[in-house]
Amino acid sequence: MPRTQAQSVEPKRFAKKTPAVDADKSATALTDARIAELADWRGALLSHLRRIILAADPAIVEEWKWNVPVWSCAGIICTGETYKKAVKLTFAKGASVDDPGRLFNASLEGNVRRAIDFAEGAKIDEAALTALIQATVAFNRKAATGNPRMLGK
Repeated sequence: MPRTQAQSVEPKRFAKKTPAVDADKSATALTDARIAELADWRGALLSHLRRIILAADPAIVEEWKWNVPVWSCAGIICTGETYKKAVKLTFAKGASVDDPGRLFNASLEGNVRRAIDFAEGAKIDEAALTALIQATVAFNRKAATGNPRMLGK
């Protein structure tokens, strides 16, 4: 039986700050929980993007900030946010990184960040995304050479 407007399920809204009850959990556990909570195409897509990101460089670290997964290597690479109609990867220094695959399709007007919005059913160019992540890691490492505490992150 099709759902009526009154029966439709609203997407879960997540707080901007990590709840205190989750403060002692690892970033991996929190990301796993977020993927499980979504239980729809967004969770599957976030999981797939996570695998691509972590496979791009063995030094990439998964963190949890602003109540979303964050991937870093010598600085933030990107965050993984979920919205009703998209999963968004926001690259903290995206405006400074070459994007030959032309993946960036959101936050194009800013001077620092760039983002990729993935809608339901979007095809992922894994090679281009991997190259973009690796270019971001290279940019972060070069920028961190004058800041030794960032090199280990």
